[in-house]
Amino acid sequence: MTTTPTRNSGLTLAAGVLTGILALYIALVALGNITDFGTNQQFVRHVLAMDTTFRDPDLMGRAITSTGLQDTAYVAIIVWETVAALVLIGGTVLWAWRKDDLARRISTYGLLMLLLLFGAGFIAIGGEWFAMWQSKTWNGLDAATRVFLLSGVALIVNLLPARRADAI
Repeated sequence: MTTTPTRNSGLTLAAGVLTGILALYIALVALGNITDFGTNQQFVRHVLAMDTTFRDPDLMGRAITSTGLQDTAYVAIIVWETVAALVLIGGTVLWAWRKDDLARRISTYGLLMLLLLFGAGFIAIGGEWFAMWQSKTWNGLDAATRVFLLSGVALIVNLLPARRADAI
């Protein structure tokens, strides 16, 4: 008895599952930041103020000590996370509905949003510009790197070319 594989079943399943995992993750992060606003608010404030770095005078001119600006940055991060979660949830639903082309496009947008947030936002700007790497207390580089790498893997799987059934 032979079975005919469903067209792209493994690839679409992998793309959908990876998209769903990241949708769940960023939705929980956004929800946590909304419902427990103060915890990560302190994190953002300390990173931007650079108050737990080596306090090198050549770098301290980068510090943002205005709580209003710090809180604005934090709210912008939460909004970005929330939108990314909604986009990735939409992509996950589209994968489940087998609308592969649209699912791929929507998922790509959401995954790129995560890469921008965690790569450009947390690793580059937070880690390097605000010298977060110097802080023993307020250093989120390991966590940001994990999400950045998982998002990158999901994006690669998402963008792998689909095989046609007649090419099998």
